[in-house]
Amino acid sequence: MRPKKLLLFLLSLYFISSSFAQKQTVSGTITDGTSGTPLAGVSVRVKSTKAGTTSNNGGFYKVEAGAGDELEISMIGYASQSVPVGGKTEINIKLQASLTELGQIVLVGTRRPGRVKIETPVPVDVVNVQQAAMPTGRMELTSIMNYAAPSLNYNKQSGSDGADHIDLATLRGLGPDQTLVLINGKRRHQTAFVAVFGTRGRGNSGTDLSAIPLDAIDRVEILRDGASAQYGSDAIAGVINIVLKKTVNSFNLNMGLSSYVDGKFNPATKKDYDQYIYSGKFDGTAFNFNSNYGFSVGKNGGFINLTLDFLAQGKTFRQALDTNQKSSDYMITNTVRRANGDGSLTSGGFFLNSEFPIANSRTTIYAFGGYNYKGSDAYAFTRNFSARPDRFPTKDNGDLIEVPGIILTAKDGERFFNPHIQTHISDASLAGGVRGVTKGGWNWDLSNTIGRNDFHFYGDKTFNASLGSAVPIHFNDGGFNFLQNTVNLNFSKEIPTIAEGFNLAFGAEYRYEQYKMYAGQEASYKNYNPTKTVVNASGDTLTVAGGSQGFPGYQPGDVVNANRSATAAYIDAEIDVTKRFLLGGAIRFENYSDFGFTSNYKLAMRYKVSNNFNLRGSVSTGFRAPSLQQINFSSTFTTVQGGNIAEVKIAPNYSPITKAAGIPDLKQEKSVNASLGFAWKPTSEWTITVDGYLVKVKDRVVLSGQFSADDNTLDPALISALDSLNVSLAQFFANAVNTTNTGVDVVIEYNKKFDNSHRLRALLTGNLQHMTIDKINVPPKLNDTEDHQKTFLSDREQKFILASAPNAKAAFSLDYSLKSWTFGTRLTYFGKVELLGYGEDGLGINPMVPTDADPNVYVPDRYNYGGKLVTDIYASYSFNRHATLYGGVDNLFNVHPDFGVAPGAKGWAFNNETGGPWDAVQMGGNGTRLFVRFALNF
Repeated sequence: MRPKKLLLFLLSLYFISSSFAQKQTVSGTITDGTSGTPLAGVSVRVKSTKAGTTSNNGGFYKVEAGAGDELEISMIGYASQSVPVGGKTEINIKLQASLTELGQIVLVGTRRPGRVKIETPVPVDVVNVQQAAMPTGRMELTSIMNYAAPSLNYNKQSGSDGADHIDLATLRGLGPDQTLVLINGKRRHQTAFVAVFGTRGRGNSGTDLSAIPLDAIDRVEILRDGASAQYGSDAIAGVINIVLKKTVNSFNLNMGLSSYVDGKFNPATKKDYDQYIYSGKFDGTAFNFNSNYGFSVGKNGGFINLTLDFLAQGKTFRQALDTNQKSSDYMITNTVRRANGDGSLTSGGFFLNSEFPIANSRTTIYAFGGYNYKGSDAYAFTRNFSARPDRFPTKDNGDLIEVPGIILTAKDGERFFNPHIQTHISDASLAGGVRGVTKGGWNWDLSNTIGRNDFHFYGDKTFNASLGSAVPIHFNDGGFNFLQNTVNLNFSKEIPTIAEGFNLAFGAEYRYEQYKMYAGQEASYKNYNPTKTVVNASGDTLTVAGGSQGFPGYQPGDVVNANRSATAAYIDAEIDVTKRFLLGGAIRFENYSDFGFTSNYKLAMRYKVSNNFNLRGSVSTGFRAPSLQQINFSSTFTTVQGGNIAEVKIAPNYSPITKAAGIPDLKQEKSVNASLGFAWKPTSEWTITVDGYLVKVKDRVVLSGQFSADDNTLDPALISALDSLNVSLAQFFANAVNTTNTGVDVVIEYNKKFDNSHRLRALLTGNLQHMTIDKINVPPKLNDTEDHQKTFLSDREQKFILASAPNAKAAFSLDYSLKSWTFGTRLTYFGKVELLGYGEDGLGINPMVPTDADPNVYVPDRYNYGGKLVTDIYASYSFNRHATLYGGVDNLFNVHPDFGVAPGAKGWAFNNETGGPWDAVQMGGNGTRLFVRFALNF
């Protein structure tokens, strides 16, 4: 090498080395590239020296680096970046989230901003609603989430009165009212409805998620951990936080059409059977319309985002149709419920989200809320004239009064009618508040949230037999409503000088609740001719029934106007003890005007074993106040047990009937929660989380069994009260049971983007859980005999509690995108469920039924619903960046639950909850669903 060239080489080497050797302070802020939210815990590493730091809660970092060095920026859930220093002293960085939902920033479970889901000390699922909703024919938020989150469970109910008309979900096998629902972090009101029938949430209220339009939602965060110490009552199983859209200058229009096609169990495919009601070979047809638009307000980042939605869905009809007695699919003719299936639904509403920052300040005014109306129609159990002429309009001599189009004739000559239960449900909410930052750096937020749900019942195409007339056929049955108003004041501040960062939050809450029941029209509940009798085909003399058949109206004695208030205060803190070890804690004090004081705590931790592996765990106590619905609900209704129709009275907690039975005042449920798990990201494509949990709940409020007026060992005052109401059975809400849930949730995700033209995504979610009943809290007055003990919480009712979730649930989804095309499949496994029927005596206590082969031989009235695998397939094509077409098949192989019948006793079929071939379990009984969707974005 020539001397001149050698000298130039040495000089270049000198200057390069000098640029690395001369250190300088480089600082800046790291934010989310989409939302602009500061990101805490981002790793900033100097490439040449491997020295580094992490960003604080405000996204700020500071590091020493050479002018010619590179900064390596990484955080779980975001695409890593290498940024040349280039002599700069200030470098602000925007990170782009990876394709996985698990990599999103979460707001629930922590009061520190900027936490990525996988970095939180407790497990949180993040469901991208648009991504989950488009490639399926499922039209409601609850059913969509049932296939997207591991420990969330939901079953569409049928033959269960009001439960047919509302969608209630559960977490970790607990009740629907043991999960708190938030919208934008603010408490959402519950429905006024309390479930009396159904396979899920019996005796519980809950929040109807279907009242919120899909297009209004950006994402749903599901905190799978007890959080009463942070958020108050109901958060025993966890918290669902619905985050609304903030988009502006973008118009979205989504339309969907779907229909069921079930060639095996739809009666329309076997019309010559002529025993059942049906519509067509395609039924349950649904049309869904959603539109969303956001526009800017002012020059300071203000916006209003508005969503409109509409859904119309037809009825489904399902029966066992195989008449070959040697076939495994054979069932006797279903005279219990000839119109078995899901009800129809028409729903519509709007939702808005808005923020208005005040110029030249750090203060923002915000508001969100909406309105939803839902009208539904479902068939009740069938009335057959040969067995129960007392339920039909009859002449003075007992002859049937013909009503064409309503009273029908089956192929075997049986005269019957199917009452309709209709509901009109309205739901309205509005939240408003103002938030800002003080000069001292304290974040503050003052808000008021009000919500009201009204649930109104009607009877249609039915009769009050005591009138002896074919009219009226439509009845106003009354209903109930629930109002909740919550005022919150919250403060929080990040103090970076304490340890590696410390966040302190505290606040107070005042909540007012009101519950009302209102009576129906007189003809919906009154017996106008209690002395009139008729004789059935077996020669039995029956007194004609009063009230609307299918759903007797609420009576003046049921009317109630109850209210209460609750005040609360909390302290919540998180400290980064070291850069690897995070410790959090919360304590909350709450006082209710009706039952008193409670306090709860929570401790949580997260330890970063490495940059891609986190250990996390928590322990907490929790509570759920008995709802006003459970305390005050009162009703008289018709039930079918062991083939017999009977009247049942559900008495409110304060009534003389309840006190005569020895049922104490309802008190709070108490819980202890613990969880332990890890989050691991072995490569940029893989994310793995595993979390085990334990939930012990004491004094769970459930609906008791039914005590008979014919039982002369009961308190005479109770028997007398039942006789005066002309009802046969009574049941009550009570703190009846203590339970323990243990389980594990698993989420494994793989995302690979090969280039701009194709991508592969796989997601496996799973939940294994087991529940035990530890103790049944029988009141002393009903603890006198074994029969009363069993009646208080029968074997049948215990099975419903234990079957609130299958012991195993798993879902695997795989989709592949190639340019404008996407192809995918989704496999969902629902584990075994075991339920009991009423038995021959209709009591549900060690229920037994006679076998078909020998009526003197009895078998347990037990229904074993074996595990089932459901396969969905879908595809989409993007015509351009504005228009995409989706299509596919849900439940491709037309999988149904096993028959709900005791083995060897098919003569006792339909002795279950729905009055159909199966209970409302697992994937439901509607079978294959075809769908097409179209999305426009401008």
